[in-house]
Amino acid sequence: MGEKLRWGVLGTARIVRKTIPALQETRNGEVLGIASRTEQKAREYADKHGIPQAFGSYEALLASPDIDAVYIALPNALHLEWILKALDAGKHVLSEKPLAMSAAECGEIARKANETGLKVLEGFMYRFHPRFEKLQELLAASAVGTLTFVHVAHSFDAGGDDNIRWYTGLGGGALFDAGCYCVNMSRMVTGQEPAHVAAFGNYRDANDSGRIDSSIAGILRFPEGATALFDTGLNLERRNFLEVTGTGGRLYLDNPFGLLEENSVLEEHHFGQDTVYHGVKGENHFVRMGEHFADSVLNGTPLRYSLTDAVNNTRVLEALDRAAREQAEA
Repeated sequence: MGEKLRWGVLGTARIVRKTIPALQETRNGEVLGIASRTEQKAREYADKHGIPQAFGSYEALLASPDIDAVYIALPNALHLEWILKALDAGKHVLSEKPLAMSAAECGEIARKANETGLKVLEGFMYRFHPRFEKLQELLAASAVGTLTFVHVAHSFDAGGDDNIRWYTGLGGGALFDAGCYCVNMSRMVTGQEPAHVAAFGNYRDANDSGRIDSSIAGILRFPEGATALFDTGLNLERRNFLEVTGTGGRLYLDNPFGLLEENSVLEEHHFGQDTVYHGVKGENHFVRMGEHFADSVLNGTPLRYSLTDAVNNTRVLEALDRAAREQAEA
């Protein structure tokens, strides 16, 4: 393998408008191919982004000897199939979140990655931004005292019925699409797995079959006493914030999941004292994630986040989904 990781992209979803330029910007990677279900669609994206090779099928890209690793930008329900196929083809994998639709599926991916010795990372990009690293630093220094509450929100308007988020068969719905960020953030902040969960959802008819969650509110209770409250929705005004409260203070972060390449601020509050504003240098978190992944592949170093984390995150999502649907049917 050369000095740069040679990337291929599976899928032409809207998210690749952000991730392809980011992967091209990394110091240790280059995007050499993109695949879609038709070569024409792949060629349009390849020409737009200056990618040398366009493939008319995902299989064709995976068969290419010019590709070391793939970034998977397919609908949620297709992640398992194409992650496994990529690993069978000898490609390392960075996948959009959630890694798969169940803890069992994530476990299957973990076993295959272990068998092949290939790297797999779930793409929660916010974890690589300096503002989240600063937040972790403050929490480690007991800036809030004993952690008591975590409140996180992530909502937006997904638009009309043609959006893939309204299809159950594609793994849509608010919880797995946007709520997975809230659950992951809550687990990252507490450093624990929840002992109890509760959830309440609002549902609409899916475009294909059944009912799909348009918004979800959830509660996670952690073993050491902290409680996380989150809400998420696909038909709501845009909201994106994190608040961490403890017996000694409060931390507030606006837009924790947003692409903040401009400088940002993390607020620290302590019982009527002057607010401390921690300035954080702007970074592209997709770039930082891509560089971390490439470093791990090229140098054989461990990934910062293991597949055990992906298994645990998805297990919580499944429990919340069950709880919300039981409440809706009661």
